[in-house]
Amino acid sequence: MKTVVFDLDGTLADTSGDLIAAANACFRDMGEGDVLDIRTDAGTALKGGRAMLRLGLERLGRADDQATIDKYYPLLLEAYAREIDTHTVLYPGAMAAVEALKAAGYRVAVCTNKPEALAHTLLSRLGVRDAFGAMVGADTLAIRKPDPEHLFETARRAGGDPAMCLLVGDTDTDRKTATAAGVPCVLVSFGPSGADMAALMPDALLDDYADLHDIVVRLIGAA
Repeated sequence: MKTVVFDLDGTLADTSGDLIAAANACFRDMGEGDVLDIRTDAGTALKGGRAMLRLGLERLGRADDQATIDKYYPLLLEAYAREIDTHTVLYPGAMAAVEALKAAGYRVAVCTNKPEALAHTLLSRLGVRDAFGAMVGADTLAIRKPDPEHLFETARRAGGDPAMCLLVGDTDTDRKTATAAGVPCVLVSFGPSGADMAALMPDALLDDYADLHDIVVRLIGAA
């Protein structure tokens, strides 16, 4: 069975607003106020909690303050879990594309570097968890993207052949994962870092989810 595997943050859903809010809650706790801005820092938000804390601390002249990052990372996750879907929205056409792939005979799954419990909660609150045959998070296995086994195991859990999968993502991490796995990579151009995706030389760029089915057929064949 052929499997289309999706990243979550920045690929299926724009989660940047809630991630930035969680990071700013940490900076307010430090007495610094809101250090990050959704208008300019969405791309960093989708690289994860530690990246957001690091960026904020750099702006505060504390670029090497790893101890503060380690201290506040769990607090950031707690703040995010409390307000995980306040601003988050699925990208237009994402779930229609998922359902079209399923109808065509592909397995679909989510492989994310978001902690598993948070990914499960978010997908459930968005009402789409059951649409995916598997969901593997950052802490589900002993490894995570860009280790190709993270992708392979996701495909297996969805009932697919890991050698016949395709990864849809939005970051250099997704590109590296697909390269290491020896499978095609599609990068979305509508996320916060969309303008940078072409430079990563994916097998295809996705401008609109309406085009995904045809791209999948071109890259891995019909299901």
